[in-house]
Amino acid sequence: MARSSARRPPSISRFLDPRILNRVDRLSVAARSVVEGFMAGAHRSPYHGFSVEFSQHREYTQGDDPRHLDWKRYAKAGRYFVKQYEVETNLVAHLLQDCSESMDYASPRMPWTKREYASFLTATLAYLIVNQSDAVGTVLYHSEVAAFLEPRQSVAHVNRICAELERIETAPRTDTGAVLHGIAERIKRRGLVVLISDLLDRAERILAGLDHLRFARQEVVVFQVMDPYELDFPFEGVVRFDGLEGLGRALCQPRRLRQDYLESLRRHVLAIRSACERNRADYLLVRTDQPLEVALAGFLHSRSLRLWHR
Repeated sequence: MARSSARRPPSISRFLDPRILNRVDRLSVAARSVVEGFMAGAHRSPYHGFSVEFSQHREYTQGDDPRHLDWKRYAKAGRYFVKQYEVETNLVAHLLQDCSESMDYASPRMPWTKREYASFLTATLAYLIVNQSDAVGTVLYHSEVAAFLEPRQSVAHVNRICAELERIETAPRTDTGAVLHGIAERIKRRGLVVLISDLLDRAERILAGLDHLRFARQEVVVFQVMDPYELDFPFEGVVRFDGLEGLGRALCQPRRLRQDYLESLRRHVLAIRSACERNRADYLLVRTDQPLEVALAGFLHSRSLRLWHR
């Protein structure tokens, strides 16, 4: 899909990496097909249909669908009228990013922390969504919402999102479940909610929050961002582990812990993945040693497959 380079936001933030954006550009056609398939959104169509929001009455003519007859209007006027609705066309997305202390972890050979990787992902998704003429908002949270940017459809808004990503500070605790419940109550309009977090929190609370979002009829995508050392646990010898989010320190031999740790992590990830499948939400486990455009390609591919089979 042809697009003017003038739409690209200036790189005021390191999280809008021109090299990443150049590679993401190649995904724009696939992204458009996915975005169009999500659901109706912010902009009004001049055409009338029977989809989202009531617009006006029109007198019934032969061939109109009788399901849209207004029987109350008939009782008053003695004539048949059908309800017309305005069609909404574009997507409204909310990007939720975890900014708790555990997101500051990076293993020795990684050039960025989980939070930095997540910020690249948030900024790039925001750019991609706005570039498709859709609206995007951002929620940065830890134990509570630290910043809430209402959805907007402009390049300047992407810059504001990047500025918040640069400004926000981490906090010692996280409560993803409580934040998801709050967002499900706060967002009144159906749209897309993208959760970007390591999800190292109480699984049952996260699952309840995901259930609440789907009960509120939101489309949900979950990116679980993890460092390769967290996933592979390659530590050797005697290691001192410094706990995050209020946990203490421990000096131990990792090989004695590896099997139990990996099994606990496997059960935790499986619980999250299963909850997403139950709620028809997309789930993607992302390693911070994975190129960002590869993660996004996986996201777009999985969305396309799901929408194709609906």
